[in-house]
Amino acid sequence: MSRPAQRDDAAGARPPRRPTAADGFVVVDKPAGWTSHDVVGRVRRLAGTRKVGHAGTLDPMATGVLVVGVGRATRLLTYVVGADKAYDATIRLGVGTTTDDAEGEPTATPGYLPSDVTRPPSDAPAASSPAESQDPVGDEIRAAVADLTGDILQVPTSVSAIKVDGRRAYARVRAGEEVELKARPVTVSEFTVHAARRAEADGVPVLDLDVTVVVSSGTYVRALARDLGAALGTAGHLTALRRTRVGGHTLDQARTLEAMEAQADADGTLATIPMAQAAAADLPVRELTDDETRDLGFGRWVAPSGQQGTVAAVAPDGALVALLEDTRRQGQPWAKPVLVLAPAV
Repeated sequence: MSRPAQRDDAAGARPPRRPTAADGFVVVDKPAGWTSHDVVGRVRRLAGTRKVGHAGTLDPMATGVLVVGVGRATRLLTYVVGADKAYDATIRLGVGTTTDDAEGEPTATPGYLPSDVTRPPSDAPAASSPAESQDPVGDEIRAAVADLTGDILQVPTSVSAIKVDGRRAYARVRAGEEVELKARPVTVSEFTVHAARRAEADGVPVLDLDVTVVVSSGTYVRALARDLGAALGTAGHLTALRRTRVGGHTLDQARTLEAMEAQADADGTLATIPMAQAAAADLPVRELTDDETRDLGFGRWVAPSGQQGTVAAVAPDGALVALLEDTRRQGQPWAKPVLVLAPAV
């Protein structure tokens, strides 16, 4: 998908600024070829404000869920960034690339001809038995996938945005430098192979795996593809990646940029998910009394919520007032506001 051109009201004139959207989230179905920064720029124009940010970068090749905050809701993004994420992806075994995905140049082409893949080549008749349909790979791949599931140590891809001595790793790689990143703990809570297809890539025999993964924040799915290839004695990279969920925000909520623009044109203002609803997708909710609402508006501590972690505190009228965390003060339990979003008036 190409980036839509900027519309002009007259030759050389920029369109008038749109009315400012209400504070809240929009869940964008990011198109391929766009950076996350490109999407933020488009939402800024649609929302009529520069106060827009996103909760977790998607590579240009990737599509799917990008959570974007508008106005005061940008302050909630910190609590979304750390949420787990789900992806549908295609891993190609037999070829490695400089970026561990299809955008990079090939670095290794050992090929891959597994002996225990149960699904026939793509031009062969469909599987006839339920067992074959449900288990497209054999013991070798299944064992390697199992070893990459759970709590693991992962070396991030070298073209990541991680900083090395003050510079992004990808910038150093593009400048021709060798970059070695340290392994760090991540969690892969699901790694499921749905289908396997034998193919050829420039004469090299490869195996394409369609997978679903659910991972903790900071996990690189590209690195999972690379490491799966290495574990099988070959190379690997991603050929497709679609993010289907970030925390409680799913593709069912996501809109394309074209749909968002059409809605904003029709209604006059970009529709957003209200902040209380946005917060409730990722955090437990505490309903406040009128007195608690007033106290929190002044930044005062209130009675404990009795829950671990951060809690969204919602006023009787449904507005998000603050985010709370239980603590102790002078030996007594309290809930302190870590972020006040609706100050007292």
